[in-house]
Amino acid sequence: MVLESLGKSLRSILAKIAKSSTIDAALVDEVVKDLQRALLQADVNVQLALDLTKRVRTRAMEGKIPTGANLRDYLVRVIYEEICAILGTTKPYAIKPKRIMLVGLFGQGKTTTAGKLARYYQKKGVHTTLVAADIHRPAAVDQLEQLSKKVHAGFYAHRGELRAEVIAREGRASAPQGDTILLDTAGRSAIDPDLIAEIKRCKQAFEPEEVLLVLDAAMGQLAGRSAAAFHEAVGLTGVILTKLDGSAKGGGALSAVAQSGAPILFVGTGEHMDELEHFETTRFVSRLLGMGDIRALVERFETLESKQETEAAAANLMSGKFTLKDFYVQIESLGKMGPFSKLLSFLPGFATSKVNEKEVEATQDRLRKFKHIMDSMTKEEMLNPNLLKGDRVQRIAHGSGQHPQDVRALLKYYDQTKRAAHGIASNRKLRRHMERQFAQGGEANLPG
Repeated sequence: MVLESLGKSLRSILAKIAKSSTIDAALVDEVVKDLQRALLQADVNVQLALDLTKRVRTRAMEGKIPTGANLRDYLVRVIYEEICAILGTTKPYAIKPKRIMLVGLFGQGKTTTAGKLARYYQKKGVHTTLVAADIHRPAAVDQLEQLSKKVHAGFYAHRGELRAEVIAREGRASAPQGDTILLDTAGRSAIDPDLIAEIKRCKQAFEPEEVLLVLDAAMGQLAGRSAAAFHEAVGLTGVILTKLDGSAKGGGALSAVAQSGAPILFVGTGEHMDELEHFETTRFVSRLLGMGDIRALVERFETLESKQETEAAAANLMSGKFTLKDFYVQIESLGKMGPFSKLLSFLPGFATSKVNEKEVEATQDRLRKFKHIMDSMTKEEMLNPNLLKGDRVQRIAHGSGQHPQDVRALLKYYDQTKRAAHGIASNRKLRRHMERQFAQGGEANLPG
């Protein structure tokens, strides 16, 4: 999970508030101290942390509690709002054809982020072209070309050309009409006059609608200074923070960049091309505090290429027509949405509970094994699981490299899933029937 240590500390504070019999000055002081410690351990600027906790104490002790709320709920709300405040406000991000220039120092993940951003746009239905204008780092052009193939984006390079601004101009002209064009520029080990001059020439030639700075979250508070310097030099429209999932200093980077004047637009949450998220303060803090982010889960589902098949499989599950083919579609869709542990963090309450990572991995491995077994079945068997007996089970086990008991375990799991869903569907029908009977003023006669 992103900022796991900070999230764990903050959720512990909320748990303390929830379990306390009374909310008094002593508890507020204790909560404030815990909050200070959590923020400082996440590398948040000392003065920023002190100011935040001072506002929490003042609002908790002197603020007017809204009608219908109690002091416990109000204190949680104050903590949520104050953490949101230090991360800045976010605006909706428009996905449309545009020219985007990526800038940054060496080693910040700029080229990989170009591929991720291209993938993000492609999932939203906007084709992209990647332009390789990093003329200094060896293999930068080859890396970007490989990434373009991986995410099925267009690609432009002019090997041998030593003027980045020429490549920027040519790349813009060569991209198909209606594409979002992503310009990957060169970096340096530090912000120097040569770097700034080259970026300014590229900007003039490329005429970008967005200039995005890519920063490694491991920089901590230094990320804020870098963002401020680039913002002053070339006028940033936003920042992308990479490697936020593995950085203990992520809190410092987030808060420092937010204070720099350049808004955080995206955060990298993993190594895969799909692990780039649009940053929205309220949703991010909600997930951090264990309140979940259902919208993020829905968005992951919306981007599935097999969305229609998945919906059809779900409908069959609830109607009792569920086959192994539908089961296969559900497992495949779940795998595309990301690791189970990350999906659980989107659900309210799961982030606060102790999720056994070994059990999560075991479940994921079991479903992966089931998928391999079903790959060895015929279409007829997938549509009619009742055929799977005796020699067929032996054949499928041999073909998938599994044991016959694994095939039987799959069939048992499938049958349990189908019966559980049928029970839910029956209960819904029963409830609707009773509601209709009562609405008509008669007795609730059970069907059948």
